[in-house]
Amino acid sequence: MRIGFTGTQVGMTAEQKRIFTGIVQAFIGKLVEFHHGDCIGADEQAHNILFWLRDKHECNLEIHVHPPENSSKRAWKLGDMTHKAKPYLDRNKDIVDSCDFMVAISRTGTEELRSGTWSTIRYARKMSVPCLVISPNGNFL
Repeated sequence: MRIGFTGTQVGMTAEQKRIFTGIVQAFIGKLVEFHHGDCIGADEQAHNILFWLRDKHECNLEIHVHPPENSSKRAWKLGDMTHKAKPYLDRNKDIVDSCDFMVAISRTGTEELRSGTWSTIRYARKMSVPCLVISPNGNFL
């Protein structure tokens, strides 16, 4: 299974971290790739959680980093594969196109129009890629 990730630059709440970690742990034996956008905030936190779980479970999980062309909010995380830097929207489409399932961390409990996270969620839905959206209180949207 290949999981893609998108999330807010403000980072995950404690509930979002708890839910995200549980989701990844449920799939850890079947998870072969994890793709994220290498931004500060939720991408950075997810990367760190995946590295910790990979070491804990000693599994062969590959972490793929899809950096943005604009490096002002880049987290500069090192993965097993770093893809070519691209504009945010192109990079987000690459993440969706590379995965079987998406996990999204929303900054709010409702859809936002001018949001990279929500743009990625909408693209995943358009491409029929299942996308689990986690709100700040840990509920699924």
